[in-house]
Amino acid sequence: MQGRLDMEGALTTRDRVGIQDFVLLDETTEVAIISNLKKRFSKDLIYTYIGTLIVSVNPYKDLDIYNKKQMDVYMGVNFFELPPHIYALADNAYHTMLTEFNNHFILISGESGAGKTEASKKILQYYAVSCPSTTLMNTVRDKMLMSNPVLEAFGNAKTLKNDNSSRFGKYMDIQFDSQGDAVGGHILNYLLEKSRVVHQNHGERNFHVFYQLVEGGSDDLLTQLGLKRDVQHYYYLTQGECAIVSSINDKNDWKSVKNALQVIEFDETNTNHLFRVVASVLHLGNVHFDPDSKGHALLKNNTELNWVSDLLGVDANNLKEGLTFRKIEAKTEQVLSPFTIDHAIYVRDALAKAIYGQTFTWLVNRINESMENKDSPRKTVIGLLDIYGFEVFYVNSFEQFCINYCNEKLQQLFIQLTLKAEQEEYEAEGIEWEPVQFFNNKIICDLVEEKHRGIISILDEECLRPGDATDLTFLDRLEEKMGNHPHFVTHRLADKMTRKTLERGDFRLLHYAGEVTYCVVGFLDKNNDLLYRNIKNLVCQSKNTIVRECFSAVDTTNKRRPETVATQFKNSLQKLTEMLMAKEAWYIRCLKSNESKQPGQFDEALIRHQVKYLGLMEHLRVRRAGFAYRRKYEDFLKRYKPLCPATWPHWRGMPADGVEVLAQHLGYLPDEYKMGRTKIFIRHPRTLYATEDAYEKCKHDLASKLQAKYKGYKVKGEFKKQKEAATKIETCWRGAQARKEKEKRAWAVKVIKKFIKAYINRGEAKSTDNSEYLAFVRQSYLNRLKNNLPKTVLDKTTWLTPPAVLTQASEILRKLHYRLMVRKYVRGIPPQKKAQLQMKVVTSAIFKGKKENYPPSIPQLFLDTRISEQEINIRVLSMIRNEQVKYSVPVIKYDRNGFKPRPRQFILTKTAAYLVEEAKIKQRVSYNSLKGISVSNLSDGIIVIHITCEDPKQKGDLIIQCEHLYEFLTKLSIIANKQDAIKVVQGSIKIQIQSGKENSVDFTTGQEPMVYKAKNGHLMVVATRTRTR
Repeated sequence: MQGRLDMEGALTTRDRVGIQDFVLLDETTEVAIISNLKKRFSKDLIYTYIGTLIVSVNPYKDLDIYNKKQMDVYMGVNFFELPPHIYALADNAYHTMLTEFNNHFILISGESGAGKTEASKKILQYYAVSCPSTTLMNTVRDKMLMSNPVLEAFGNAKTLKNDNSSRFGKYMDIQFDSQGDAVGGHILNYLLEKSRVVHQNHGERNFHVFYQLVEGGSDDLLTQLGLKRDVQHYYYLTQGECAIVSSINDKNDWKSVKNALQVIEFDETNTNHLFRVVASVLHLGNVHFDPDSKGHALLKNNTELNWVSDLLGVDANNLKEGLTFRKIEAKTEQVLSPFTIDHAIYVRDALAKAIYGQTFTWLVNRINESMENKDSPRKTVIGLLDIYGFEVFYVNSFEQFCINYCNEKLQQLFIQLTLKAEQEEYEAEGIEWEPVQFFNNKIICDLVEEKHRGIISILDEECLRPGDATDLTFLDRLEEKMGNHPHFVTHRLADKMTRKTLERGDFRLLHYAGEVTYCVVGFLDKNNDLLYRNIKNLVCQSKNTIVRECFSAVDTTNKRRPETVATQFKNSLQKLTEMLMAKEAWYIRCLKSNESKQPGQFDEALIRHQVKYLGLMEHLRVRRAGFAYRRKYEDFLKRYKPLCPATWPHWRGMPADGVEVLAQHLGYLPDEYKMGRTKIFIRHPRTLYATEDAYEKCKHDLASKLQAKYKGYKVKGEFKKQKEAATKIETCWRGAQARKEKEKRAWAVKVIKKFIKAYINRGEAKSTDNSEYLAFVRQSYLNRLKNNLPKTVLDKTTWLTPPAVLTQASEILRKLHYRLMVRKYVRGIPPQKKAQLQMKVVTSAIFKGKKENYPPSIPQLFLDTRISEQEINIRVLSMIRNEQVKYSVPVIKYDRNGFKPRPRQFILTKTAAYLVEEAKIKQRVSYNSLKGISVSNLSDGIIVIHITCEDPKQKGDLIIQCEHLYEFLTKLSIIANKQDAIKVVQGSIKIQIQSGKENSVDFTTGQEPMVYKAKNGHLMVVATRTRTR
């Protein structure tokens, strides 16, 4: 079966750390194997192949290689295409099952603590995610996954080597239909370590469920069961002296168990009865016997006994009698024989073991009823065998004997299914077989299980023998029967050197994995594991449905002794072996990296021991001695025929001839392959990897060609459809456009005709003939006008000339537009500038066109004053403080007599004008007495202020010269409101000197400005001529 796997991709290119497949090691030695394991372990690469067998090294830490992303990577991928992983084996087992429609099993083996249980969980989780999802499948998946917490609680315990050691063997079948859907499951259990219920070695615990119930159960539940929340109170839980373990959280595990029971569809009644059974075992362990006067067992305190009877639903008196007396039937009489204390303790422990063992079997059966699919259509299965590994303790008893016997049987099965199957296939195909040296452990299996001569048969005989049969008499019988066996030795049979390592009650077996010394103490009791008939009859009448159901199958009337534990175990192993022989096998070998369960530690001595007893060397020799790959001609040719032009696309001859042609074309050397009767055999994986690489490349090339052809065909079809559609659309579009164009041209002709007629009649009154044309002319003019409006008030020339029909409207619009611009301009003038303009308007009204130097003065701004208050004498200010000073300016005053110039300050207030000489007011002129003001039309600055002479205080007209004539006179005219009093005179200005006396101021032009008294006694003013542009 393994030979039919597709090994894709060159493995050597993926060997990043060490070698991923031991088959490819240069040296097949133990040292090379351990070195390769260590190298990969140091990089957290815990999986390595031996062909299709997986070697797994427990890292004792969580690795991020079991998530959904990793599952997706390995789904549907051939075995050797990706790095080694447990998902690769699970996926290939699943797909091989679907392809060949046959049954498979995965054998997970290794020491306690090597990770077998975790490996089985990972496989279940992978199938739960990777298989097709249906409602049924999801239900089955949940039940299979949830069965683990329940079985671990009832079947696992802390040992010296493992905090969660499986103390029973478990075989689970996952049932699939023809579509690959998981439709059911079934579990078989083997050899529960019942002795752990009543006894634990130092450093070990009882089964998890007891601690979980005491630590995690609710207060109400514990009250109902008569339990205390103290594991130290119970004898069955404290013998190992490690009831509390820091790495185990019993409270959380209890929650998981209760949730799992609900998923597996345990109703409240069954759950309650199950917990009552567990509690009854704890109470039974606390039943204490006292001796009477004759040394017989006596029960003085019935408290624990009453709890046991209540929880099991049996009569307390009958239970007390069964624990302290043996009922002996003698013909028609029944005699009660009292127990010694030791015998009573034996009976108590036997009852506890029987109840727990039968309940565990019932629990497995109920889980099976919940999971199993009983529909008639044929189903295939993948089995998971998670069974105890080879055990070697300081003291090895009956349980280790059975466990190691089981491992011997599995090793024998492994040999039969690998080496012998290989040899038989070679012979069937006519390929020469090269013998491989290996240890055939059939001799050890026969030593244990052979009828009438094996250890189990001798043990059973000693258990059945009347008289005082003891463990030592059993040892004597072994020495008699097997004294000369090469794999058996005792203290009496051993040589002097070996005898030093053996006690008198020991025997030693040389297993395939090495020597193991067993102590015979307890062998007979553990093998018998009997309940007296009166106890059986009592529990058969139990009101606890689980207990009654467990013991109802026991025939209490049958007086034959039941099969011993060892015989039952041997028979169940035989059935398991027969069942596995009918399935295709896959292997996972689990190794412990160290004894202390610390991450990162690699104990080479421990690994070497495990490599030996797991038979990894034998398996590697088998794989290296023969051909690593073989396949039927038809399948090989079907897969690889694209690699050779002669075989592609169809080979017309015999498949074997086609394969030969293909091998020659690929350059296979004669020693690299052999041609069998129906199959080709390839010796080295590298040869196949090279072929697979070539096939992968060819496959991509073929796929590209097929894709190109298909895409071309598809694109051509699409193009043809699109072209036809485009042609139809273009035809319709052109027709629509032509019709639109026709309508448009007809409309254009009509409009043009109408326009021409209207143009001809444009000068006539508005009528139907020219109304549209006139409207067009208006609209056209207004649109042009909108885009060419004057931008400033001063622009008087750019207004568009209107057509005759719009002359009046154009004029109205022009005025509105200019008014709007003026309004915008005025609104945009700041207050200061506005005041300036208002004064300039007054100035313009008085002097524009009259005085020569007026135009150059226009851009000059008027100031508020020419003399600040600080420049005016404080005495003067105090004298005119009641009048508000409006304006002050420096002037030159000419005397009336002699016209001598004198500098003065001229101050304008609200009511009068003052002529000031430093601290003296020389003259006050009231605005009411101001008769007029005269200036010449030349560019001089002479001002004559005419004053009414009726006032005796006034001395006549005032002659002053001011540089800021326009500013001064404008301010004066505004303050005194005398705009009309200012006159611009040509020639001479008459002045009144005193009452009745007159004189004149004459004005002329010259090259230099001058003011002087002329010979005629007049004041002569010479002004320069202002140049005009």
